[in-house]
Amino acid sequence: MYQGNYLAQHLAAASIDRGERIFAHLENGTDLSYADFFNGAQQYANLLIALGVTPNDRVAVQVDKCIEVLQLYIGTVLAGGVFLPLNTAYTPSEISYFLEDAQPRVFICADASAQLLKPVADAAAVNVLETLNADGSGSFATLAQIQAVAFEAVPRSADDLAAILYTSGTTGRSKGAMLSHRNLWSNSSTLRDTWHFTPQDKLIHALPIFHTHGLFVAINVTLATGSSLIFMQGFNIDDIITAMPKATVLMGVPTFYVRLLKHTQIEADFVKKMRLFISGSAPLLAETHQSWSKATGHDILERYGMTETNMNTSNPYHAQRCPGTVGLPLPGVEVRVCDAQTQQLLAPNSIGSIEVRGPNVFSGYWNMPDKTKQELRDNGFFITGDLGIIDDKGYISIIGRSKDLIITGGYNVYPKEIEILIDDIAGVLESAVIGLAHADFGESVCAVIVRQGDNAISADDIKHTLSGHLAKYKQPKQIFFVDELPRNAMGKVQKNSLRESFDKQ
Repeated sequence: MYQGNYLAQHLAAASIDRGERIFAHLENGTDLSYADFFNGAQQYANLLIALGVTPNDRVAVQVDKCIEVLQLYIGTVLAGGVFLPLNTAYTPSEISYFLEDAQPRVFICADASAQLLKPVADAAAVNVLETLNADGSGSFATLAQIQAVAFEAVPRSADDLAAILYTSGTTGRSKGAMLSHRNLWSNSSTLRDTWHFTPQDKLIHALPIFHTHGLFVAINVTLATGSSLIFMQGFNIDDIITAMPKATVLMGVPTFYVRLLKHTQIEADFVKKMRLFISGSAPLLAETHQSWSKATGHDILERYGMTETNMNTSNPYHAQRCPGTVGLPLPGVEVRVCDAQTQQLLAPNSIGSIEVRGPNVFSGYWNMPDKTKQELRDNGFFITGDLGIIDDKGYISIIGRSKDLIITGGYNVYPKEIEILIDDIAGVLESAVIGLAHADFGESVCAVIVRQGDNAISADDIKHTLSGHLAKYKQPKQIFFVDELPRNAMGKVQKNSLRESFDKQ
């Protein structure tokens, strides 16, 4: 099935004989079979080609979570295109950058946002704009209904692009990580085997599907196994609780587990049919790990990945899962800790720069050869920007980030992007954006601001101005005003000092 299309051929291999086996249990009470899932994907592939998509063309998508987006992902791969999912929280001004940079052949958004985004797409010279809604309606879905189901996949090799995912940078410019067919398949097959997935598994899927965790980990592993999803539009405690007696696996971010621990039904007997709880996208506190283990008898399996690398490490399935660590390198993946300046390998238990090499590592940043050369060494090792330790047993712990990344609720936020906007507001002299510990989200975005002269600009003024320019998760939850920002002898703002000052406020 799908011979010659590297990723599609491999993802479909485990499910080719599934036929009427259930791929997804949907929130409306209906079930979608593997046969119907792939039939829909093939209709989407036919439509994309009819809309002018040729090999390596980008298909950008900003649509609320629905099963049709997954079919569109596979349909794009079948058509030889490059799937470009965009966070549904992005504002039109943010979408403008992605469309202008990626130059997609097709842009698909929701009906509700089409009027706002049509001028943005036109300005970026995007040829085609169609709509798709969470209920499966929209112009794209309507056009797909008249397309043939039969489809012969467009040939694509292991090294051809399958997707671009944008990740922010410390300069404020988002970077498009180019992921090949090999990158995605190698990681999916490795995770399937490492986490012991079987066709009998039922995965609770409550994650977003515009980033690596919810899309390329959860969906690709399911397809690679021929197992089933319990597909939810988002995280809802009552829905998760209802699903658990029928499920075997939950993939979540730390926030999921923090909130679930407050539910009275979370105890060992209730989760006895569950075999695996996985956490990622943000650091899992050792306290949360220990509380979950005490309440349920299950140790959460924490892993470590990035947009540019997919998954790099995982705590083991059978052996000890160590709280506070992200486990061991995945099979076929090399992880090392180096001195950032000399590039020399460091001894165990030494803090240094984490670098990763393997078939999971991306090929570079879209339209950014200089940035690619800066972060992807000639020997194939990717400089993650994270600081960590490898202990005597090979377990890896993430100590901090050399970049000023904030991870809030599983989403990455880079302070520079927000600081640029704040500094442009009349009445602001300068700002520093930091992440402060938050019991629910892991970290919260906070801004420390120096006013211009005697200007009395308020926190509400700042929030109101930012609301139209930033996705909600990027908007500061707290704003502090100071007379001046602390600096070292070289004039660099000391964000550690700011975190210490405001952490308890």
